[in-house]
Amino acid sequence: MTDIRPGDCADALAQVREHSPLVQCLTNIVVAQWTANVLLAVGAAPAMVDNPQEAGAFARIAGGVLINLGTPYADTAAAMEQAVAGATDAGTPWVLDPVAAGALAWRTEIAGTLLAAGPTVLRGNASEVMALTGGAGGKGVESVDTPEAALDAAVELAGRHGTVVAISGPVDHLTDGTRVVRVSNGHPLLTKVTGVGCALGAMIAGFAAVLDDPLLAAVGATATLTVCGDRAAAAAAGPGSFAVALLDQLALLTPAELADRVRLS
Repeated sequence: MTDIRPGDCADALAQVREHSPLVQCLTNIVVAQWTANVLLAVGAAPAMVDNPQEAGAFARIAGGVLINLGTPYADTAAAMEQAVAGATDAGTPWVLDPVAAGALAWRTEIAGTLLAAGPTVLRGNASEVMALTGGAGGKGVESVDTPEAALDAAVELAGRHGTVVAISGPVDHLTDGTRVVRVSNGHPLLTKVTGVGCALGAMIAGFAAVLDDPLLAAVGATATLTVCGDRAAAAAAGPGSFAVALLDQLALLTPAELADRVRLS
């Protein structure tokens, strides 16, 4: 049972809007612009500093850091290690998104190394989370498991690495190893726009930059995105107009509306 309430999510969104945290994104090439636009819409400030010469230094001044393994290259993998080291030294919260972990050996090895460094939040789909406890992973970047099936693995990872684990799906499951929160908002069109999950990782990094409770940061960001997904779907004719509407809703959603519409259990 969760002690996080809708009003806490509203306060979290208000904090992001008030402080406009700087979020460093080491993310995949498919979604970099979309991720930046999502961060701007919700009230954060993006910075795509992803080279090994600058990533570590920037992580020391950023409010939060996203490490996303969607399209890893040797240089970006090295930059990720530098960013994690800089974030750890400076106490900067950072989020690991192990895209397609389990499906491909090299990135699974990178994900395991980064996970051992203790991310503030691990965000992924159910198959990616299960892969980090020895599972086979999903079908490429697509999950073949349900968030409920991955919950035991998430609790284990949270306890072992001192992290929050956020599993995306029809009902998002989030845990810090002790508390479990389910977010039941969201619309199937969220899966028809590439990079929505990747952008959620960046949003979580932004929320973590302004909140002391990493679980609340992950829940607040997830609630904000999925409630906006509900609102955008109501006005969309398909994935294209949905993507535009989602950005608009991220900018328009008020904390009071978030508290009124989010469904937590």
